Amino acid sequence: MKTTWKLDPTHSEIEFKVKHMMISTVTGSFSDFDATVEAGDDTFKDAQFAFNAKIDSISTKNNDRDTHLKSDDFFNAEKYPQLTFKSKSFDGEKMVGDLTIRNTTKEITLDVDFNGIAEDPYGQTKSGFEATGTINRKDYNLSWSAVTEAGNIVVSDKVKLIANLQFIKQ
Repeated sequence: MKTTWKLDPTHSEIEFKVKHMMISTVTGSFSDFDATVEAGDDTFKDAQFAFNAKIDSISTKNNDRDTHLKSDDFFNAEKYPQLTFKSKSFDGEKMVGDLTIRNTTKEITLDVDFNGIAEDPYGQTKSGFEATGTINRKDYNLSWSAVTEAGNIVVSDKVKLIANLQFIKQ
């Protein structure tokens, strides 16, 4: 029998990092997201992970940039209000799954640290994971591009994904 684990949003975060002008890194996050895990046992091997984030909740701590990211140049939040991820396999260290952004689905591989299981002071059983990976934003039609007069690319094609997720055993 499988056990369901639900996201603990107060102890979880989803971030992305992208090079700006190739000299600095901009970090962004999603504040509205959800995830569940269906696990056969406490090793989580071959568990099914599902995740979604609301594009409107994107934040890079810059309103103009956030508005641009929500526009059709990037995510088109109006037409494609969320991104989703569904795992296909998890061996305890590598997770393979389908990431869907702007109605485009590609298989990605994430490196996962399973940080274990612990009971919190309120008697809830929690599990923690850190997942990281890199995608090419142009694979998902996030293709806006600009080059400065000096020839610097404004936004890198490579985007690092970082998810710190804590789940509560149901």
